[in-house]
Amino acid sequence: MLKEKKIEGKNVLMVIASKNFRDEEYFVPYEIFQKEGAKITTASSIEGNIIGIEGGEARSALALNEVKTKNFDAVVFIGGEGAIEYFDNNDAHKIIQEMANMHKVVAAICIAPIILARAGILVGKKATVWSSLMDKKNIKELEDSGCSVSEERVVKDKKIVTADGPAVSKKFAEKIVETMTERDIEEND
Repeated sequence: MLKEKKIEGKNVLMVIASKNFRDEEYFVPYEIFQKEGAKITTASSIEGNIIGIEGGEARSALALNEVKTKNFDAVVFIGGEGAIEYFDNNDAHKIIQEMANMHKVVAAICIAPIILARAGILVGKKATVWSSLMDKKNIKELEDSGCSVSEERVVKDKKIVTADGPAVSKKFAEKIVETMTERDIEEND
């Protein structure tokens, strides 16, 4: 008997940096979304082939300014040092705000939750972000944005999913799939 694909026919937008995205944060969720039946579109600030930190190659089919959010059920921002390019990117913020306003899944891993914070959607929400013992500035940034920062490695608050880094890429993707399959009980809560 064939296993039911949980997000068959759903459209996932994965956003990677134009350079130095974190390979496993992209490729592990990509594979999981694909196995679960989703159609995946990769976007970046540029179109074409992009090389990750570990040398993996991804193809950006869409520039961020071309994204039509109504065509997607979820957006996933991938981390890695290159994600800094979206911290103050108006196109990225517009995508995040539109997706959140339509009650669609918005997700980010590693340092990418800072993009969500700067887009203004983490106020009053619970989230996580990459930090280290020596570097807590990302945590402070989320707190300063009005977010309650959790020590959990993967955090879900309604339709927002965040994770703190590559070690939890699989769990992050699974939580996104789970969130995409939940029925909206109360869209305005």
